[in-house]
Amino acid sequence: MPQRILLIEDDARTAELVTDYLQANGFEVSHEADGAGAVARILGERPDLVLLDWMLPGEDGPTICRKVRDRYPGPILMLTARGDDIDQIIGLEVGADDYLAKPANPRVLLARIKTLLRRVQPSGPAQGEVARRIELGDLVVDLGQREATVGGQAVSLTTAEFDLLWFLATRVGEATDREALFQELRGISYDGVDRSMDMRVSTVRRALTDADPEGRDWIVTVRGVGYQLVRR
Repeated sequence: MPQRILLIEDDARTAELVTDYLQANGFEVSHEADGAGAVARILGERPDLVLLDWMLPGEDGPTICRKVRDRYPGPILMLTARGDDIDQIIGLEVGADDYLAKPANPRVLLARIKTLLRRVQPSGPAQGEVARRIELGDLVVDLGQREATVGGQAVSLTTAEFDLLWFLATRVGEATDREALFQELRGISYDGVDRSMDMRVSTVRRALTDADPEGRDWIVTVRGVGYQLVRR
C-alpha cells in the first residue's frame, strides 16, 4: 500500500509538479491549497507525512503546524521561501520535523521525505537483536512505541525530537558532534553555520528536564565537541 502524503501548497503549478514527481516515485498524494482548510485535512486524513508550505492563504504554515502538532503524530516537512535561520528556528519551535528552502530540488525533497518516513515505520527487532528499548536509570526510550519516559512521566517530543533522543541514547556517555547529528538525522552535512540542530537539542533537553520529577539535566554540552546524553 503506498504511503500517503498531504501536500499543502497554494501555488497550483508547484503543487502539480510536486504531486506528479512524488506519485511517479510511488507515493499517494492529496493536495490542499487553502491554509484555512489544512488543519481539518491533516487531522481528518491522518496522512503518513505532511508537506507544508510556509506562506499560505487563510493560515500560514507555522500556525497550522502549531495547531496540529499535539494531535498529529506523523512527520511534518515544512517548505520555506527563504533559507533564513529565523524561518528554520520558527519552524522547529512550532513542531516541524524538518525544513527545506524553496525552490526545492526534487531529489533532495524525495530524500528528506524518505528519511522522515523511514524513521516512523514500525518494525520488530531482527532475529538475535535485542529489543529496541533503552533504559538509563529513570529514563526509558522505547523505539518500538516511539516514546520516552522519565520516572514514569511521558516526555512530549515530536518525531524529529524523538529521533534525536534515540540517537543520543544509543551512544550514551559519548559526545556526538554536529556533523554526526546532521548526517544521521537530516541526511546532509553540517555547513558550520546552521544552528537548527542546536535548537533541537535544546528543545529535547528542556523536555526531559520538564518531565523529570527531579528536574535533572540529561543532555550536556561537551565544549568543542558536541552533545552527550548522560546516565542519572
